[in-house]
Amino acid sequence: MLTMQWLMVVIFIATFAGLLKYQRVPERVFAGAMLTCLAVSFVSYQDILVNAVNPGLVTLILLVLCSFAIERTSVLRRLSANMINGSKVKSTFKMLVGTALSSALMSNTAVVAALIATIKNNTLINPGKLLIPLSFAAILGGTLTLVGTSTNLIVNSLLIEQGQPSLGFFDFTLVGLSALLVCLVVIFLTMKRLPDMSLSRLATNEYLLEAEVAADSKLISKTIEENGLRNLDSLFLVEVVRCGRLISPVSPDEVLQAGDRLIFTGDISKVLTLQQFDGLTLFAEQDGLLRENLTEVLIKPDSAVIGKSLKSAGFRARFDSAVVAIRREGGSLSGKLGDIVIQSGDFLVLAVGNDFSSRTNLSKNFFILSGHKPDNMLSGWRDTITVFGFVFTIAISALTEVTLLKSLMFYLAILIFCGCLTVNEIKRRFPLEIWMIVLGALTLAKALDTSGVTEVIAINIEAALHGQSLYIALISIFVLTLILTEMITNSAAAALIFPIAYSIALGLGVSPLPFVMAVAFAASGSFISPYGYQTNVMVYNAGNYTLADFVKFGWPVSLTYSVIVLTMLPIVFPF
Repeated sequence: MLTMQWLMVVIFIATFAGLLKYQRVPERVFAGAMLTCLAVSFVSYQDILVNAVNPGLVTLILLVLCSFAIERTSVLRRLSANMINGSKVKSTFKMLVGTALSSALMSNTAVVAALIATIKNNTLINPGKLLIPLSFAAILGGTLTLVGTSTNLIVNSLLIEQGQPSLGFFDFTLVGLSALLVCLVVIFLTMKRLPDMSLSRLATNEYLLEAEVAADSKLISKTIEENGLRNLDSLFLVEVVRCGRLISPVSPDEVLQAGDRLIFTGDISKVLTLQQFDGLTLFAEQDGLLRENLTEVLIKPDSAVIGKSLKSAGFRARFDSAVVAIRREGGSLSGKLGDIVIQSGDFLVLAVGNDFSSRTNLSKNFFILSGHKPDNMLSGWRDTITVFGFVFTIAISALTEVTLLKSLMFYLAILIFCGCLTVNEIKRRFPLEIWMIVLGALTLAKALDTSGVTEVIAINIEAALHGQSLYIALISIFVLTLILTEMITNSAAAALIFPIAYSIALGLGVSPLPFVMAVAFAASGSFISPYGYQTNVMVYNAGNYTLADFVKFGWPVSLTYSVIVLTMLPIVFPF
């Protein structure tokens, strides 16, 4: 290869390494790769501008924007209300099938978020048996249609950039439905292996609360034992932060001093009992909001408070609320509550003010699991227009020659005109991260092509597989994408592997569709790691599962999924 081609290879490898190291900000990694390709003239600014309005990418953005209105309709509330009733078998069947079918048409993260509270609070089936299956059913449902998951739309965007026609709405359905049916059977037969969990453990375990000892407190100069802080109802003192120094474990003989910050864990519903102690000020009391109106929320991946400490995030100004407690699975929390940096998937308990429910930025930042719901939920004729308008939009694009892009343009205009979605909400929640990931991936693919690396890969693959089965190449692409999905994000894995898969198809002189679809399905096949897919992160936190729980339950599903998909792909999409 030429020097410039080697440079392009280095950029590609550096992008891969960056995605591994900076998994929480893949959009920045792809943006860096895009700017590097522009700097060394592998692409022009015209190429980037063309990629920015790629029809597949614009379709993805419009679908995400329209989904903001769909999430506020009664569909998910009705699904949640009718989920768990009757017999255990019937309820499990409704949960799995209902989740899968809903995820085929709308955001699977929204579906899972809407159902988590219902499953946690049900008394018919232990929640520990249902939460991971809930996530897996949502993932499988997303593989049924073009709009079922952002991964499918990202792959479609990359395919259109190569000059190929757009994938059809139901192109994924036959393979996805085969995998869904078989995997649901495996899930149904093995879900008994999942651990039983008590409702109290699900709701309270590992929440951290903070209280500060005031300068005039009567607790000062007395031991923990003397102050009665050892035998609190459902609360346990785990740490004392004193002058920046952490004291843990806390001895019963530890004498309290002014300014000590006491870190408790336990049942957040018992938080008001700490107010009975003289001079003990809770973290939320600093904002004057602590009362009985507690609301539990889950931090969304695109929340504006991610990366900020609880103290600097400005909850009072942003949401008319204050943080009472925080919980995080998969990572330990320690020290002053205000210094803890918020991450996607964190559970917060908020003490909310009177204006909390009317704040328009709640849906961008939180999944609200219990307590006060936002006031901006759609009802009446707006709810009807949003739901049936979406069904009509999908039906037109699936059954006629009208493209999904054109249908979504008109649908979005109707939502804005009818007040179902506001321009301000669109500006606040514009999916810039997804846009940057896909734009960076499109630019990277263009750079691989213009530098000649794609042709080199194609020639070498053809030589390496000369006389060998095409199926070996297909399996290799699928497995590589599957591994990357568990290691990084599904969107980043699809965007990174697509150029390689397409180059292999060119080198072998066969249809690119089986390889392209292998990338799409593998990028959605996260069943082993709790961190590879957003719905997995959500149920991992909600259910207090361990990594071992995911691996033990997930590997049979992952193996079954892989076998079914790899069997069906060459049949549905011949080489």
